[in-house]
Amino acid sequence: MVAAVVFAAFAARADAPGPTFGSPFRFTEQGGAAVYGAVCAGCHMADGRGATGAGRYPSLAGDERLAAAGYPIARVVRGNKAMPGFGRMLTDAQVAAVVEFIRTHFGNDYPEAPTAADVAAAR
Repeated sequence: MVAAVVFAAFAARADAPGPTFGSPFRFTEQGGAAVYGAVCAGCHMADGRGATGAGRYPSLAGDERLAAAGYPIARVVRGNKAMPGFGRMLTDAQVAAVVEFIRTHFGNDYPEAPTAADVAAAR
């Protein structure tokens, strides 16, 4: 599953250099909206409402589990069930930014912003 996500990321970014053996792919997008668009929107959709089809991609819109920043941090870094972990592909700052983004968009109103230090502690 992770390989499919990485392949899709490269296919969408033809100008990105290819990976080297033993080195994980790293997303370069900065800011929560940019990271969400590059990493999350493909499954959770641009509007955060998720999708059902070949699989089930849960909605982030109005998700009460996002109230505690530790929950989405852990999911983004380590993954959960069919969702791959993106911890090796994102910096602590990128994870914090995308978690803040999903917690303050899509009808969510959880304004406490996680920090890169919070992400580092969760790793």
